[in-house]
Amino acid sequence: MAPGLWGLEFVMTLFELVRSGILLVFVYMNLLFLLALLIKKNDIVDVSWGMGFGLLVLFSLWESPMLHWRQLMVLLLVMLWGIRLTVYIFIRNKGKAEDFRYAKWRKEWGKNWVLRSWLQVFMLQGFFMLLIAYPVFLNGFQRAADVNLLDLVGLLVWLLGFGFEAIGDAQMLRFKKDPLNRRKIMNKGLWRYTRHPNYFGEATMWWGIFLITLNSVYNWWGVFSPIVITWLLLKVSGVPLLEKKYAENPAYLDYIKRTSSFLPMPPRKA
Repeated sequence: MAPGLWGLEFVMTLFELVRSGILLVFVYMNLLFLLALLIKKNDIVDVSWGMGFGLLVLFSLWESPMLHWRQLMVLLLVMLWGIRLTVYIFIRNKGKAEDFRYAKWRKEWGKNWVLRSWLQVFMLQGFFMLLIAYPVFLNGFQRAADVNLLDLVGLLVWLLGFGFEAIGDAQMLRFKKDPLNRRKIMNKGLWRYTRHPNYFGEATMWWGIFLITLNSVYNWWGVFSPIVITWLLLKVSGVPLLEKKYAENPAYLDYIKRTSSFLPMPPRKA
């Protein structure tokens, strides 16, 4: 194992790095919150989600106690994901009303919507951003050894996830642009094998990042990063909210019977 920081030196350096990361995310999310108030659209937080991780990776690289090629590799992977996701969501949302989830909460929260938006949308997403990015912070605490099996497996897992998210998003965007598909359910391409190829892809990418960063000392602690993003997408902000929107659509209910919710699987017979 390549040498790195250990013991009290590791704890103190990590504490300083995470503390500064918290401050960075706090400032970033508050600026987004103020912009959301100005344009009256809380879904700007979705547009800015990917680039928030990009900022954290750049910051961790800048503040890292030791620089190595594996950090640059993770930087490139996260930045590629973040930029693509930001551009896609910006194009998807451009010229449209606020996303149905945020519009619904705005009505439900009534006179408390400003405070609850700050806490439950912006601060909460900032908190999860820090949790998910945690392996990136740990990635700087060991000098890089040669390329090994973890690097290769992690990269392949990341590429699988990136492919599912990017291709799935592109297929859905093309589907929605065709006026003939209005009120229809997308069940072609990757969407034939999973109802949420984009969510599957995003979770898979973070499992790949975790595997790559396992080469660094203590980074097995970071396993909660891919667990958290998988849980969020499966149980909280991803699959449940979107499927609730189509709960009374007979075509979607039939789609549910045939198609896996998350993991890509061959379509079932009705």
